[in-house]
Amino acid sequence: MYGHLDKQPEMEGWNDDLGPWKPVIKDEKLYGRGGADDGYALFASLTIVNTLLKQEIPLPRILILIEFSEESGSPDLPYYMDSCQDLIGSPDFIVCLDSGTGDYNRLWTTTSLRGLIGGTLRVDVLKEGIHSGSSSGHVPSSFRIARQLLSRLEDEVTGEILMDELKTQIPDYRVEETEKLIAILGRGVVEEFPWIDGMEPSTQELLEGVLRRTWKPALSIVGAEGLPPASNAGNVLRPFTSLKFSIRIPPMVNPIDAQKAIERVLTKDEPYGSKIAVEFGESAAGWNAPKTDTWLSESMNKASETYFNNPACSIAEGGTIPFMAMLGNKFPNAQFMITGVLGPESNAHGPNEFLHLPYGKKLTACVASIMNDFPE
Repeated sequence: MYGHLDKQPEMEGWNDDLGPWKPVIKDEKLYGRGGADDGYALFASLTIVNTLLKQEIPLPRILILIEFSEESGSPDLPYYMDSCQDLIGSPDFIVCLDSGTGDYNRLWTTTSLRGLIGGTLRVDVLKEGIHSGSSSGHVPSSFRIARQLLSRLEDEVTGEILMDELKTQIPDYRVEETEKLIAILGRGVVEEFPWIDGMEPSTQELLEGVLRRTWKPALSIVGAEGLPPASNAGNVLRPFTSLKFSIRIPPMVNPIDAQKAIERVLTKDEPYGSKIAVEFGESAAGWNAPKTDTWLSESMNKASETYFNNPACSIAEGGTIPFMAMLGNKFPNAQFMITGVLGPESNAHGPNEFLHLPYGKKLTACVASIMNDFPE
C-alpha cells in the first residue's frame, strides 16, 4: 500500500477564512495544504489494516510504504526499493492512494498516468541590460528568441506538441474507457475547472479534450526568471530570459529518449548566435495498467455498489505518479489498484485544496472490502 506525505510548496490565493496551514472543516470538506495530495494516504492505510484486524479477518502480508519526495519526482525511491528488496519481496497486489476521481458518487480507479519532463530553458543575448530605446529592434529580445524556440516544440495556436518522440498511439480500449467516462460525467469534464467568464477549452469535443489531458503531450510554462515584476519593470532590454517548463508525456513514452529529443530541438541552430542552455530536472515515466484480473474487477464493482450505490468506473489521469511506472517495471505480474480522493474542485497543488470527507470515508471502506476479497 503506497502513499506520500510530502506536499507542494505553499500557495497564495486562499480564501480569507482558509489557509494552507489552517485546517478548516466546511461543508464536509477538510481544507488545508496537502490533505488530499497525499496526507490522508498513511492514515487511510493504517485504518484499513486495523479495521480488518479488529474484525478478525485473515490477512495476507501487507507492506505499507510511505515516501517523502514524490512531489520532487521520487528521486530517492529507487535507492530504497533496491536496499529493501528482501523486505519488499514480490507483491501480488499493489494499492496506491494518490490519484483522482471523476465525481464523488462511485469508486474510481486510475488505469493510466502521464509522465513528466521538467526543465529550464535560458536564452542569453547581452552581458547586461541596456536602454530599450537605444537597442530594441537591433538587439534581438531574449524573450522573442525563447518564444521562437518553444514554437519548435509546440504549435502556439493549437497547443499541439510537434515532436513525434513525445507522442504515442492511444490504445483503442483506453479510448473506449474514456467514452464511458464521458457518458457518466458529460460536461462535468469541462466544468470541473475554475474558468474565468467567457473562457473556452482548447476543443469543444469532449472525447478529444479528455484525451488531450490524459494521453497526449502538453507543454506548460510554470515559472520565469529575468523578468522583473510589472510594477517595477523599466524600459530596459533585458540580458536574458529563463523559462521553467513542464511537459507532460503520454504513457509508454520513454522519458529519457524524449528528454534528449527536446534538448536537441531547442539547442540546434541558435537564433542570432544567442546562448541557449537547457537544464532538466528529474524526469518521470508514465504508466499504463496491466489487464485487471476478474477477482479484482468484480471486487471493485461490488465495493462501489455497496458503499456508493453506483458501479465502479475507471479513469485516465493526466498527472504523474513516478512510483507507478517504477513498480510496473519491477513487478510486471502484480495487480494494481490506483485510486484516490482528488475529485472536482479539490485543487491539488493549489489554493483551497480540500479533502472530501464523506468520499474519503467511503473510499477507505471500499479498499478494506477489496483487501478482504484478496484471494488466498
